[in-house]
Amino acid sequence: MKRKFFAIIALTLLATMAFIGCSAKGDMAFDNMAGAVPPEMNDESYTEIIENPFVDASIQPDAYFSIDANTASYPNLRNSIMNGSSYINRDAVRVEEMLNYFSYDYTRPTGDDILALNASVFDNPYNSESKLMTVGLAAKEVDFATVRNNIVFLIDVSGSMAAENKLGLVQQAFMMLAENLNEGDRVSIVTYAGSDSVALSGAYGYEKTRIMAVIEDLYASGSTAGSKGIRTAYSLAEKYFIEGGNNRVILATDGDFNVGVTSNFELEMLISAKRRSGIYLSVFGVGNGNLKSDKMETLALKGNGTYSYIDSVREAKRALVEQIGGTMLTVAKDVKAGITFNPDYVSQWRLIGYENKLLTEEEYEDDQTDAGELGSGHTVTVVFEIKLTDKTFEVDTALAEVGIKYKPTENSGGASDVSSELKLAVKTNDYHSQMTANDAFVSSVVEFALVLRDSIYKGDASINAVIARLEGITLEDEFKAEFREVVKKYRENCDREIYY
Repeated sequence: MKRKFFAIIALTLLATMAFIGCSAKGDMAFDNMAGAVPPEMNDESYTEIIENPFVDASIQPDAYFSIDANTASYPNLRNSIMNGSSYINRDAVRVEEMLNYFSYDYTRPTGDDILALNASVFDNPYNSESKLMTVGLAAKEVDFATVRNNIVFLIDVSGSMAAENKLGLVQQAFMMLAENLNEGDRVSIVTYAGSDSVALSGAYGYEKTRIMAVIEDLYASGSTAGSKGIRTAYSLAEKYFIEGGNNRVILATDGDFNVGVTSNFELEMLISAKRRSGIYLSVFGVGNGNLKSDKMETLALKGNGTYSYIDSVREAKRALVEQIGGTMLTVAKDVKAGITFNPDYVSQWRLIGYENKLLTEEEYEDDQTDAGELGSGHTVTVVFEIKLTDKTFEVDTALAEVGIKYKPTENSGGASDVSSELKLAVKTNDYHSQMTANDAFVSSVVEFALVLRDSIYKGDASINAVIARLEGITLEDEFKAEFREVVKKYRENCDREIYY
């Protein structure tokens, strides 16, 4: 009996070690507000993050990694924080997804260009011994109204989805999307619980009343045979395939697959085989307490798509109405980055985020390597923390060389299986001691993430410093302004925290 008791205690401690309290020192804390979900009651799962270390540039000057525009981490964290929670799972804090949720004032592609590169180097506000180097990537914008779409809504209606912030929210989100379809678009709806079911097959975009009636009649019950639903959804996408159009499966789920193919590896193999058909995948996560983020990220990564999280009707409108092109239209696929630092100026470097997207040089050079996707109008921000040598800057000299490889798609002027490469030299001229508005916001997101993760690289990072910086810049973008309120709310949650 004693052994059983101590085993339970040990398992509870292990479960809670992944969560960080507001002290940001690894202390465990309990928030007694209604929105908080204590770790022992939380059944969410995330891909483990082991932060990238500093690398000696004289030994290893190169970094290679896949780039995508996943944004799920930020709205998921926002949802928890705004509901009063101070428990943060380290692995839920994905810095690149937090950064890429927001749009930035980057130079945009012109003419026939699909992507444009930007760079900045500035003093690190939370570590005086290093600088931050940002690489900004902006994608071409395509008018959604000009593209023919073949869309399959794949909707989880299992018992775990029986909540207003799950299936109820998905229904509202997909009805918004249906309102914005073009008349000639094709729409199918597949549901899955204990088994899969075709609720609608190949309706036209002008049949909005019919489409929305099917969505409205959905209800949740039963177990979760996700793999069956995925297979059926892809078969319908193939049946109504539009040559030269946007062919896409949109999956909405809390990710709790428990019937059929359930392991991440098996799901990866299934989706990898399907993506060769030219059908893209968008994954939307919903709900909390049971979110299987690791599975959904795997599906998006291997399905040539993106993973987002919807926590409100407002977020659904943002993703599926206001930014419908970025969500629905992929303009560049297999996007990957290769950065080479100049060891004359950079002694050490550290890639912040992208931990599970690292590539080898061989994978970067190989056109067959599967990498990330970018949608119409997307912006992506990559941040490095760098330590400089004692060498005095010479004007117009490279600190680093950036290469971006990608393949155009049907939506950006013609699909190709051969990579194009975009290059940019990050030069000494790109360093400035005064942060721009972009710099200030980017560094605030990074610093907040490092505090939430209780990162060993957080230096002097603090919530108060983040708030002060955000209050020092004009935030005309409503979502950036909201970010400031999220940080303030987290501080408020911390102030009300009760320690054991």
